[in-house]
Amino acid sequence: MFAEPTLSESALNRIRQYGLRIVGDVHGDLNAFRHAIATKRYILQLGDLVDHGPDSAGVLEVMLDLLETERGMFVLGNHDRKLGRALEGRRLRRDPPLEETLQQIDLSPQEDLARRAYEAIRKAPAWQRINNKLFVHGGFHTAMLAAPPPPTGLEDMSAPLSRALFGETTSRLQPDGYPERRLNWINRIPAGLTVYVGHDRRSYDGRPWHRTGRLGGKAVFMDLGAGKGGHLAWIDLHDF
Repeated sequence: MFAEPTLSESALNRIRQYGLRIVGDVHGDLNAFRHAIATKRYILQLGDLVDHGPDSAGVLEVMLDLLETERGMFVLGNHDRKLGRALEGRRLRRDPPLEETLQQIDLSPQEDLARRAYEAIRKAPAWQRINNKLFVHGGFHTAMLAAPPPPTGLEDMSAPLSRALFGETTSRLQPDGYPERRLNWINRIPAGLTVYVGHDRRSYDGRPWHRTGRLGGKAVFMDLGAGKGGHLAWIDLHDF
């Protein structure tokens, strides 16, 4: 099995034995996340663990347990990166969902939650490749095929890291105040590769959104609005 070196041999053995469960953006929806991880399959979560939902601290605790027992991992999302930089003590612009997450962490009975969460975020890969599948939060960049992710996603921005965290944006804002996003990157996915992403809520029928690009590569969008009035999506993969 080919995989980026961020996965341990124990994790790869679990995937071979039980398969893989891909979990979309959680955004603090602890109850849904607990249901999603109730499996022997290896959990690969697509980023944005925190903010908006009722219990981001609880979600972090569950993910830390998955990491420490080598039963799962997450790729870095833009909300995770923002939390990591806040935990470093960086000055960030006011962000009510982030402030609520930080308050939940402060109130957690796990006194070292902030430190453990920061270390996990600092080490989280910006993308993860396994065979003919690539897992990333925001969008695909061709550089992801030629090089492993940076050692940490908390430092200087690069073109592939920006794509991994934020997708493909324009210089314009949408009516809701969020950056306008394009999906041209789907047309650059080579044939035979499937890219699983979160970040963009493109589906409103309760199912992940599938698209095929001009080169024959495929994208699967997994964000169904958990923590924001929607629900949490997951897909089980077995062909490894």
